[in-house]
Amino acid sequence: MEKVRVELGERSYDIAIGFHILDSIGETIKSFGLSPRIAIVSNPTVFSLYGERVLDSVRKAGFNAITITIPDGEGYKDIQWLQHIYDELLKHKLDRSSALIALGGGVIGDITGFAASTYMRGISYIQVPTTLLAQVDSSVGGKTGVNHKLGKNMIGTFWQPRLVWVDTETLKTLPQRELLAGLAEVIKYGVIWDNELFDFLENNRNKILNLDRDAITYIIKRSCEIKAEVVSKDERESGIRSILNYGHTIGHAIETVTEYKRYLHGEAVAIGICLEARLSNMLNFIDMNQVLRIKTLIESYGMPSEIPADIDINNILTPMQLDKKAVAGELKFILPERIGAVRIHKGIKMEFIRNLLGE
Repeated sequence: MEKVRVELGERSYDIAIGFHILDSIGETIKSFGLSPRIAIVSNPTVFSLYGERVLDSVRKAGFNAITITIPDGEGYKDIQWLQHIYDELLKHKLDRSSALIALGGGVIGDITGFAASTYMRGISYIQVPTTLLAQVDSSVGGKTGVNHKLGKNMIGTFWQPRLVWVDTETLKTLPQRELLAGLAEVIKYGVIWDNELFDFLENNRNKILNLDRDAITYIIKRSCEIKAEVVSKDERESGIRSILNYGHTIGHAIETVTEYKRYLHGEAVAIGICLEARLSNMLNFIDMNQVLRIKTLIESYGMPSEIPADIDINNILTPMQLDKKAVAGELKFILPERIGAVRIHKGIKMEFIRNLLGE
């Protein structure tokens, strides 16, 4: 088992990465001082694959676990299904020493974390991510939230998990489209921080797509190491943590205008990664050869790199103006200077973005 530590003082926690480790989760959290009554939050698809294993593990460790399921998909990460989680927690009398286990992808992790951060003013939760995207990104760092019809993740909190438990075996049952979408976040880490990771993604495509254990463990661990370092320096995104949003300003807007139905999160971010690299070139921060290298890598993993012609550019601009990073109608973008390094650029006017999207 590999471990990465997220250093946040008394809120520090481990990211454990291994193969076939779901059955050990119960014994691992036994020392956390939790109430015997805990809840596993999942969706029907993931629970049918892995729910019983996690249930058996925590019950053998002495926990009395209930299960809560919400439908699968970004469209269900909303206030309605958050209320359903609260209803179940109250009905089964979970207390302030109870914990939630998020078993699933980014949607489950985000909504479970938000429920944990607000139930009885905050209880513990454990992330057990089962998608590549969640394993390398959304399960780490304590960002929780739900979507609003006017924007993604507009309602949320910072609330760190007690543990992130990554079993790479779960990727074997992940649909190919979901696997590819997760790679968008890995590519993001290469662009913003680590050119060697970017090189590895270019040179080991077949191993990664075939789920070679060493290759997959490497990209997950390296992604988690980068995110852990950034989060440890800036937990609440007042500075350097914003670099993790590379590709997300445009990506989130695309998700919003397509009502979270047309693209997976990673697919929308892939488009954002390419367009925001092009924006950087327009501002003379990065040369076009590197922009094309980024675009080529995105496309080599089967992800989109352009906004389709049938999406109205004007509709994309509205959620961008509501973006959490927008100030007085001007946007902050994370722009690559070269592969492995980015800059935070503030004050980009919407008209400039209109020209980018309308090219």
